[in-house]
Amino acid sequence: MTSIANWVYLLSAVLFIFGLKNLGSAKTARRGNLLAMLAMLLAVVVTLLDQQILSFTYIFVGLIIGSAIGAVVAKKIQMTQMPEMVALFNGLGGAASALVASAEFFRGSADLQSSILATICLSVLIGTVTLSGSLIAFAKLKGIMKGAPITYRGQHVMNGLIVATVLAFGIMLVLDPSNWTMLIGILGLAAVLGITSVIPIGGADMPVVISLLNSYSGLAAAATGFVISNNILIISGALVGASGLILTKIMCVAMNRSLGNVLFAAVGSDGGSASGSTEQKQVTRYTADDAVMMLDNAQSVIIIPGYGLAVAQAQHILQEMAEILMERGIQVRYAIHPVAGRMPGHMNVLLAEASVSYDLLYEMDAINDDFQNTDVALVIGANDVVNPAARHKKESALYGMPILNVDQARTVMIVKRSLSVGFAGEDNELFYDDKTMMLFGDAKKMVTEIVQALKE
Repeated sequence: MTSIANWVYLLSAVLFIFGLKNLGSAKTARRGNLLAMLAMLLAVVVTLLDQQILSFTYIFVGLIIGSAIGAVVAKKIQMTQMPEMVALFNGLGGAASALVASAEFFRGSADLQSSILATICLSVLIGTVTLSGSLIAFAKLKGIMKGAPITYRGQHVMNGLIVATVLAFGIMLVLDPSNWTMLIGILGLAAVLGITSVIPIGGADMPVVISLLNSYSGLAAAATGFVISNNILIISGALVGASGLILTKIMCVAMNRSLGNVLFAAVGSDGGSASGSTEQKQVTRYTADDAVMMLDNAQSVIIIPGYGLAVAQAQHILQEMAEILMERGIQVRYAIHPVAGRMPGHMNVLLAEASVSYDLLYEMDAINDDFQNTDVALVIGANDVVNPAARHKKESALYGMPILNVDQARTVMIVKRSLSVGFAGEDNELFYDDKTMMLFGDAKKMVTEIVQALKE
């Protein structure tokens, strides 16, 4: 049976790899998810059979309860809540790894080799950091706690001391496996470390945090795989860990910042506070009818979606507006910044929900040169990713971040509730550009008014 299990594990590993490859494109992401789900199903079933589980009672009970909870949550979850849901998934993955490693320790601590004991410490550390860090990320995304960085004197020193203490506890546990209190100490300190590591990270950096915690959960699973000698857990955990790290790297490059800067620089604000500038600036307020007049005379329109679009749940009415424009012969495309939204790929998922054709979605590098030949750039709910201050304002937190060249379009329309700053805490000078039309209001309400005016 073990030989058969290994062959099935190999098949699962191949399916995981193809699943990840397909997740790299919006067109094939759905297929990638299905392949990964199939791989996991095969791995779970063959593991249960290989381990000769005598009673499936608890497994079936857990399966039914878990499936019911998952189905209800998936049915009720709003698109704006997806980042919070992903954060919880990451945390639960880390918790599962830490619990399995801890159970393995208490089940056979007297006979465990030093290498396994060290791996248990690693699994408990990473898994618990992932759990507590993900819960903080969830609280920030949910608005339970403020999204701005929370810092205090000696924060980095305290985190360093925690890591050093965890290392000391790990060594003591390896030398004396009967001293189980060391494992409890690692668990407690790891929980604190996860909290103190994430609270100084601002809302603008949440996509990076989400992908990094996803990587942590994979690394914790891989470590637990070594603990229980399960090949597929090692492989799948390593794949998740590696892909999460690669995605984290991509997100950092997209913001022109190092991972260290993201983790320790405490950049950002709540995203809703007024600018600290005392300079009085004027903007011009326009209506939906004004917008329709411009759109009717345009030959090309690029839509830039942001988190505000998700909050307003305006993706469906926006798609209806795009279809009306395309029926009139106007070229419509969507420009997606790599860190738009509050988790990696957030905007792609949001637009896919509204059945926006994948052919209309363009990544930043693919469309940035086209803004100069575009009649209207329509910004809905985005802020930092279109702020020209990123190019020239050296004291800005955005400085150096590649942005969408919205300011190069002939006309810029911005749908926004107010002139409040983005998550980076930087006032957007694009609001005050002479060619910018500010359409103040809720995104769904404003786009609905535009659609009604287009139909008249």
